[in-house]
Amino acid sequence: MRQALAGGIALAGMVLGASTASSMPRDPSGTYLTEDGRARIRLEKCGPTNENICGFVVWLDKPANENGSPKTDLKNSDRRKTARPLLGHQLIMGLKPGEDRFEGMIYNSEDGRSYEVGVWLAKQDELKVRGCLLAVLCATQTWTRRSDTAPGQLAAATGLPGGPLADPEWAKPAATGSTGAAQPRRPAPAPAKQ
Repeated sequence: MRQALAGGIALAGMVLGASTASSMPRDPSGTYLTEDGRARIRLEKCGPTNENICGFVVWLDKPANENGSPKTDLKNSDRRKTARPLLGHQLIMGLKPGEDRFEGMIYNSEDGRSYEVGVWLAKQDELKVRGCLLAVLCATQTWTRRSDTAPGQLAAATGLPGGPLADPEWAKPAATGSTGAAQPRRPAPAPAKQ
């Protein structure tokens, strides 16, 4: 009897452990093509304990406006961000792990507003992105993982030349050199030739 009870407790522990593990969201880090094919978004770990997920625009099918200049974040309510290029900006803000998905806010540069969002891996190469306005008006998109690099795609690490830039609250601390001083995130421009 005692052995059967111990076996039952062990089995219950395995079942409970399995259900707990399955409720934790899988890490969606990677680069995804949006459902409409207009952008590629890189998701990566971020935050002080590296448990959040941030997302950055690393490729746009049309990165320039009709004048040939890079498209900028004109509709952002934060006037300090209206001149930043759309290519390389952060649109997913530190999603927190929830039950089976990461949840938080996503920024839409088309209207300058932020919305509630949840993301989860449906399959290894498919990310589900569910955005909501007022928690009742919701829509789900499927983004497809891409391992290739498209022409014009930002491929360097976040914060480095050729990579996207994190919003200040999600930026990783600058690396320090042997002197202990913070190293700049972008190299200084070369002096002008005379």
